[in-house]
Amino acid sequence: MLAELLTKLKLGCGRRLLPEWRLEQEKLLVGSCKTIVGLDYDLPSLKDHQNISLKVRGSVCELPFGDGCFDLVTANMVVEHLDSPEIRFKDVLRILKRGGLFIFHTPNAVSYVTIVNRLVPETLKKKLIYVLEGRKEEDVFETHYKANTARRISALARLTGFEAVKIKMLVTTAAFALVLPVAVAELIWIRLLMTRPFKPLRTNIIAILRKQ
Repeated sequence: MLAELLTKLKLGCGRRLLPEWRLEQEKLLVGSCKTIVGLDYDLPSLKDHQNISLKVRGSVCELPFGDGCFDLVTANMVVEHLDSPEIRFKDVLRILKRGGLFIFHTPNAVSYVTIVNRLVPETLKKKLIYVLEGRKEEDVFETHYKANTARRISALARLTGFEAVKIKMLVTTAAFALVLPVAVAELIWIRLLMTRPFKPLRTNIIAILRKQ
């Protein structure tokens, strides 16, 4: 299999690659690569990560790797935290082999979830995220949303030497399912997001960029 030949870097690997209930799938995913390296600045998260054996404590703002080390770099819910995405994308480009891919999953800056998130005061945000998503306060980090629309990602790709292979807009599950009065309106809105006219407002983005 092609995946078995890949040398992969997971940016912001955190405590796990997939949700806890998908532990077996995560093991299969890790085992499918020739080499997989996990990078995270948060040491407790790295220590808690059980499936990646090659772990590096470091910052996505200064990648501690040589040029052309990886076939694939992935990031799940990391790009929204970048304060200078053009500089960071260039650094990812540097560590990729020619033809290598940078694949990331990130919130859409103009989606209703992100807009609500940006309006909530910081003092309440971590508590709200814990209630809605079960994430602890120490696992919630500052967001900037500077590379979080399809247009912005395409522009960054051109500026940094990437080819934008695909940018896909996704609809995710209800964020406010536990708040019943809000959940009803949210489900109606999600149904609208699944139609073509509302596609730009969908909640999440998956981007596939290739080093030219």
